[in-house]
Amino acid sequence: MIDYIKGKCSELSPTRVVIETAGVGYELNISLTTYSSIEGKEEVRLYVYENIREDAWVLFGFATKEERELFFNLITVSGIGGNTARSILSSYSTSELVAIIANKQVDLLKAIKGIGAKTAQRIVVELADKVKDVVLPETVVVSAEQSRRNGALSPSGEEAVAALTMLGFAPAPSKKVVLKLLEDDKTLSAEALIKKALKMM
Repeated sequence: MIDYIKGKCSELSPTRVVIETAGVGYELNISLTTYSSIEGKEEVRLYVYENIREDAWVLFGFATKEERELFFNLITVSGIGGNTARSILSSYSTSELVAIIANKQVDLLKAIKGIGAKTAQRIVVELADKVKDVVLPETVVVSAEQSRRNGALSPSGEEAVAALTMLGFAPAPSKKVVLKLLEDDKTLSAEALIKKALKMM
């Protein structure tokens, strides 16, 4: 089993990274939380989860052991696979997600694209006690108002996310990328946002 991979960051996007070590390039799927942690770094170390199937060997990478532990917990919930778990981890920071689940804030989980009421309920029922064992530097309580304020999109941003979703990109990562672009330039049109986001996905 691979615990972590350390090496040169040769390719990076908000959803994947290629780490070169000992002449081998390893492709890992990452969350936007991990992307933010390693962006701009030449050498990185990511903790690994191996998803070995008959038709593929897929690696997921995490900037911290805590994020990987949350991923482990999420994929034990019925109906949540690796990519859905990654979308959830992209929507909130590790400490925010622990607080949301521990405090059984179902509405904040339902706000994540692709997570319905039943799945959100299963997450809090099955993981509320487990996530309390995840050791974090601080506990964050997230209110619905804070969530809306931190993730508010302009009309052009909403249009861009909708278009990216239609193109096959996961909604949560698409929203994160669009929000980042709007932080740099709030005047960007939907078309400009889509073009710039496609270069980052």
